[in-house]
Amino acid sequence: MKRIILFVILVTLTVFGSLYAQQQGNTIQLKHGAYRKGVRTDSEMQRWREHGLGQFIHWGVYAIPGGQWNGKTSTYAAEWFRSSGLISKEEYDNLYKQFNPLNFDAKAWAKQARHMGARYMIFTTKHHDGFCLWPSKYTDYTIANTPCKKDIVGEIVDAYTAEGIDVHLYFSIIDWSHPGYQVGAPKDEFLRNNDWENYRPFKTESDSIRYQSFKEFTRNQLIELLTDYPKIKGLWFDGSWDGAWMKEAEWVDNLGMELRDMHPGLIIGSRFRADENGKRHVDSNGDLIDDYDQRFERNLPKSLEEVGGNDWDCVMTIPENQWGYHRDWSLSYVKTPYDLIEMMMQANALNGNLVVNFGPDDKGNIRQEETDIAREIGNWMRVNSEAVYGVHNSTLEKQDWGYITQRDEDIYLTVFNKPMNNLVRVKLPRAKNNKEDVTVIDKAVFLINGEPARIKEGLRDKAGYEYYDIVIPENLQKQTMPFVIKINLKEISRGDRAAYQQALT
Repeated sequence: MKRIILFVILVTLTVFGSLYAQQQGNTIQLKHGAYRKGVRTDSEMQRWREHGLGQFIHWGVYAIPGGQWNGKTSTYAAEWFRSSGLISKEEYDNLYKQFNPLNFDAKAWAKQARHMGARYMIFTTKHHDGFCLWPSKYTDYTIANTPCKKDIVGEIVDAYTAEGIDVHLYFSIIDWSHPGYQVGAPKDEFLRNNDWENYRPFKTESDSIRYQSFKEFTRNQLIELLTDYPKIKGLWFDGSWDGAWMKEAEWVDNLGMELRDMHPGLIIGSRFRADENGKRHVDSNGDLIDDYDQRFERNLPKSLEEVGGNDWDCVMTIPENQWGYHRDWSLSYVKTPYDLIEMMMQANALNGNLVVNFGPDDKGNIRQEETDIAREIGNWMRVNSEAVYGVHNSTLEKQDWGYITQRDEDIYLTVFNKPMNNLVRVKLPRAKNNKEDVTVIDKAVFLINGEPARIKEGLRDKAGYEYYDIVIPENLQKQTMPFVIKINLKEISRGDRAAYQQALT
């Protein structure tokens, strides 16, 4: 009888232990899930998270049609032009024979990026069409067999590195040019029903065998990139949503570890692989896969809760959805420098980076509109980059006039919605040290001219929060671009509050 009771107790403890573990979110034992809980703490990752602003460049043979063919214009994203229906596959697959960007100048591109304030860049080694901008020895569909013949990737890596800009290489898992690549069967139903185990991407055994050759080809090319360009800092993957790739969790995970062994400190975003249950970006336990969250493509998060404590960046087009060169920008809204600066500060205020995309034309020119935008962002950054690089979310809460970033004790108020009364009202946090203390603004200065700001006597609400008004001087009242006020806070005793307010000028 005692044995039976003991058995029942053990079973009960096991069941309740399992339920408790479920509540804690640690129920699923994964072989190919996240490598860690929380963020990477090494110096390479710390450097990445302090970049603030990056540049993306989409370039390839799709720049030759530029979204147009035989008098017709595609509303597709230009880099997907092969699938637009306006050009035959055969015509598109022979465009590389015309690719001869005589105006390409990697050093000029890098200088423009540095002037804009970019601290890292992402460059397309190959997009979904499979055309390689480096002379890969594993395919003939490369820059080596064009009239250009330059090693474009090599020139980009060297030029940007020389300007102090870290280089990450974009690599498409999808490759329409490889005979072994095949689109996996629809997978969403299996994911919705938690039936990933029964998902089979291919209908026949021969399809599966052909895909094995594609996997080895992909591995060879990635090893080739890390071998040929050891200066790069990371790999940025696209196309890994395909069900056939997602089903290869063990193989892809092993490949990732092989790449990391080759290149210590390598940074890989959350688009590379899925876990064994088909979960991408975050695994079945909700933990981030690989090093930073890539889910915010053209879509900025609204709160720290949405970010979930992860490192992240947002890659952003200038037209609504054009990554590669499109001749006609009238098809959608085109973002202004003001728009992009606001997006950058929103990203920085939520512990992320913004990456602005450029699509050079088939001659190697960055279009004039993009050049103008880069210059205006750069002009703003030369004055205000202190509020961008190496900052994080502030101890101050979000306020209606703009965004707030912080580095150590320096707090940066970036004002976008200039108040009509020219008073920037700042809500301060409660004092930390003593309930009898209050938080006040100790110093305030405008970055645009270095002038100290005048602070007006503020208010104190019933909840104990202090509010102070920073006066926008007359010479900034007609400012059309956002401006930054750097402030420092201090705590004073409640008895000294009246003396502090009297001292305000």
